[in-house]
Amino acid sequence: MNSWQARFLVRAQSGRSGQPGPLLLIPVMLIVLITVSNIVAPADIVLGPLLVIAPAITAWFSGPWTTGTIGAVSVAAQAFAGWRQGDLSSRNMIVQLVALALLSLLIVALCVVRDHRARELAQVRSVAEAAQRVLLWPLPSRLGGLRLASLYLASEDEASIGGDLYAAARTDGAARVMIGDVRGKGLPAIGEAALLLGAFREAAHHHAALPELAASLERSMARYLADFEPEEEAGERFVTVLLLEIPDDEPVVRMTSCGHVAPLLLGPDGRVTVPDLAPAPPLGIGLTGPDGPAVEVLPFGLDDTLLLCTDGAVEARDRTGAFYPLAERIARWAGSCPETLLHHVQRDLLAHTGGRLDDDIALVAIRRVPAPSGRRLGLGHRPVPCAEGTGPSGPR
Repeated sequence: MNSWQARFLVRAQSGRSGQPGPLLLIPVMLIVLITVSNIVAPADIVLGPLLVIAPAITAWFSGPWTTGTIGAVSVAAQAFAGWRQGDLSSRNMIVQLVALALLSLLIVALCVVRDHRARELAQVRSVAEAAQRVLLWPLPSRLGGLRLASLYLASEDEASIGGDLYAAARTDGAARVMIGDVRGKGLPAIGEAALLLGAFREAAHHHAALPELAASLERSMARYLADFEPEEEAGERFVTVLLLEIPDDEPVVRMTSCGHVAPLLLGPDGRVTVPDLAPAPPLGIGLTGPDGPAVEVLPFGLDDTLLLCTDGAVEARDRTGAFYPLAERIARWAGSCPETLLHHVQRDLLAHTGGRLDDDIALVAIRRVPAPSGRRLGLGHRPVPCAEGTGPSGPR
């Protein structure tokens, strides 16, 4: 659960359990209107049963105590109308009063169950978020000549922790970054994500080339699945991974994809490039060749930005079923710092989906900036200033 969703849930709960506010005027006015109409209406027109609308509406925006109070007022209003009409002790009026009281109690009971479930869901989501933070270490904001930012957006699938992951490591003369997506959710996804993150943080320092690193991760994944994969899911557990290596002394990025979504390369002029990566199977299904997956090399100079994502970002849909056009949207935010870029993407993506996500989303933005030593990587242009304040601010 991300911070935007958490704040929304807290506001919704506090709105039901705190002061009802001006919305309380709606059921009160309904009670007055229905009661007066019931008194002045002809005897063959019975409007009293409509009073149940008042507690039903109250339960929509308030808690059980306020709902119960409105229900009691509705019963009292019905009794008052019966007294004014002179049939308070009639069998018909007694049945109406009992029915109204029982329906009001039922609405209050449903209100109690709803609020109890909301509190439980908030607690479970809080635990899930804490587990996610333990699993995913924050990326450093600077890594040599790179500036990084990351963002994790949880789906609306209650407490199911997704398996989206990312990590970065500083090696001799280069930075290595990984982003991945474990198939499935819950405890199995947590185990595989934790295994892969630990394996990457160790293996990133011991293998000279990306294919060797990918092969090492494949072996780690195979050992884990051999020990822990359920028999009924044999061959169905896998992880898509994108590995990047960004050298300090070359204006390039080397990347290897194991079935993962291709990154987006955003230039300072707003041009977006989607690299055509050689296809390779995901980790965990044992199809990686002896030489490992192919390595693609792309230019990556000063002020260029790489946006890595999981498939939840490109498969997010609006109400009409249209996918979120990530590559098209980020072009308007060229020149933004990684943090600002991710804030823009977050706001725009949530607006596209109406605030609901069907899958977890992990995003990592990497921008080449002048290294602390001031080396310019052989590029003869001045870096574009980082546009920290452009556009709307992020919701975080």
